[in-house]
Amino acid sequence: MSMFDRTLEYIDQLQHASTAAAVCERLLSVTSNFGLTALMAGTVPQPGTPRGRQKDHVMLCDWPGEWLERYVARNYVDHDPVVSHMKQLQAPFQWREASQAIVIDKSSDEVMGDAREFKLRDGLAFPLVTLDGQIVMVSLGGESVELSEAEFGMVSLASTYAIGRAMQLHTMAGKVIDHIELTPRERECLQWAAVGKSEWEISQILGISEHTSEKHLLNAKSKLGAANRVQAVAEAIRRGYIS
Repeated sequence: MSMFDRTLEYIDQLQHASTAAAVCERLLSVTSNFGLTALMAGTVPQPGTPRGRQKDHVMLCDWPGEWLERYVARNYVDHDPVVSHMKQLQAPFQWREASQAIVIDKSSDEVMGDAREFKLRDGLAFPLVTLDGQIVMVSLGGESVELSEAEFGMVSLASTYAIGRAMQLHTMAGKVIDHIELTPRERECLQWAAVGKSEWEISQILGISEHTSEKHLLNAKSKLGAANRVQAVAEAIRRGYIS
């Protein structure tokens, strides 16, 4: 199969993806070949945006759940050198370039240091500008990232199509699925999953069986349209079920 045919196949798969989790899975199946194993994409909140509202800006997310929770809780978006550099440059770049191009203070150094804890040592970021002038930031990260110039372009193209589909789903969700009902137990299990607790640990904390805790997480994952536990946590955070 030629690269052109593969591109058409990828686009077709994206158009048939019915959830943000499915879009994430398809995009990462391409980018992981270059060490880019984690994804965050969405509009950039204005400085000072309340933390509870920051989650509304997320369109695609396959970030480590605990890292996403920390990023929002500590308001890292206002100190992230990658976000700052993207606003200034408005062109594709690797994360390492952001650290070299702007003045790194204590807060921004903390952001990058914490990211490394979650095996996000480097990555690439680029903005996509919509027809109405809205900026969507795409950030892909991993522990060991190696990209040639041609591969950089390939990842950019794949991401552009993925974001386009994500925007369609985001709009559809706003019109069709305004609210998903999670039970109190499902929320509790997701909250403990967000801080890295296993099904067995959650069962001990909540005084339920391990099978029951697993069932609650599976139900929550299904309702949120997530492909795995990490994506379920990310979607729950985006929708405000985990604060």
